[in-house]
Amino acid sequence: MDHPIVCGGMTGVGTAELIAAVAEAGALGFLTALTQPTPEALAREIARCKEMTDKPFGVNLTILPTLKPVPYAEYRAAIIESGVTVVETAGSNPAEHVAAFKSAGVRVIHKAVAVRHALKAQRLGVDAVSIDGFECAGHPGEEDIPGLVLVPAAVRRLDIPVIASGGFATGSGLAAALSLGACAINMGTRFVASTEAPVHPNVKAQIVANDERATQLVFREFGNTGRVARNAISEEIVTRSRRPGAVFEDVAELASGVRGRTRVLQEGHMDDGLWWAGQAQGLIESVATCDEIVSGIVGDAEKIIGRLAELRG
Repeated sequence: MDHPIVCGGMTGVGTAELIAAVAEAGALGFLTALTQPTPEALAREIARCKEMTDKPFGVNLTILPTLKPVPYAEYRAAIIESGVTVVETAGSNPAEHVAAFKSAGVRVIHKAVAVRHALKAQRLGVDAVSIDGFECAGHPGEEDIPGLVLVPAAVRRLDIPVIASGGFATGSGLAAALSLGACAINMGTRFVASTEAPVHPNVKAQIVANDERATQLVFREFGNTGRVARNAISEEIVTRSRRPGAVFEDVAELASGVRGRTRVLQEGHMDDGLWWAGQAQGLIESVATCDEIVSGIVGDAEKIIGRLAELRG
């Protein structure tokens, strides 16, 4: 890597087009394993990404309960056999996968939403932790700790590198994360609003148009809080979830990942499915190439750090 910026795994978005562009910009991107329908398809996607860049990139393996069993061991084998050197794990306890990856010489970054989870990952032998503050897209946990507190709390307790995640989209955010003790920042929403992201232009335009209030917490009543972009579907999910006796099955059709990826990410119908976005939307003012995004953030961070040094002098 040339720059302390990471593009973590994003279902439906983390494909070779985006991740190769992130790598070419000098940052570290992660293909999303489960975006590919089979382990064999993942191996082909890794090979395709290698054809597009000779710079390092990784693969995200998210471990979550699913209605249809996922052949995680086969996906893991595809990652190892393809010569990938770094993996981002997320979701449930990654112990089995960490052991296998480490024995194959693969470095592991685990994404966590709480310090205690990060400490457990460290005990399992991961090489670094990506700590997700409450501002993030996806699943921020149930404790609502923002990054300004969570990042330095993790740095204080851990002996391995910490990547700050959630709410990052600018050079000032990078400078702040480094001052809090993080070694890098992880960005998702910012990279979705990139030229190379494989999503409908309407999605990118919506991120630029949205402000920091344009997200919604869903599934809180079911103990699986998620932060998504606010739209008609997320509003309806919240309404149904708050009814007495509500269960997840009451919102399952609306919350379908396939529906969100097809109707929103692919077709651009912005109110017809659930899609993930963080509060960093409020900091994103344009769609740009990955190279422009990375170089702009790094350049702004360097200027800010330089000004701070001048003030001290």
